[in-house]
Amino acid sequence: MDGWMVAFFVPVVIFLTIVAPVWIFMHYRSKQRAQGALSDDERLELETLAAHAERMMDRIDTLEAILDTETPGWRKRMQAE
Repeated sequence: MDGWMVAFFVPVVIFLTIVAPVWIFMHYRSKQRAQGALSDDERLELETLAAHAERMMDRIDTLEAILDTETPGWRKRMQAE
């Protein structure tokens, strides 16, 4: 009976001290990497926001061009303030 207990106890201790912590660490590391990727909805929202930002930059460029034409020194005044 004692030999059976030792034969069972030693592998269990080795498993719990070496294999189990590494296994748990790798499991949660792979879960974290999987969550780092964007879902389809998030990717679509990001692309939509990027398109809105691009349109906004075009509008700002247009407004700055209009201001350059109508009020030539507006940039210098803005920097002075």
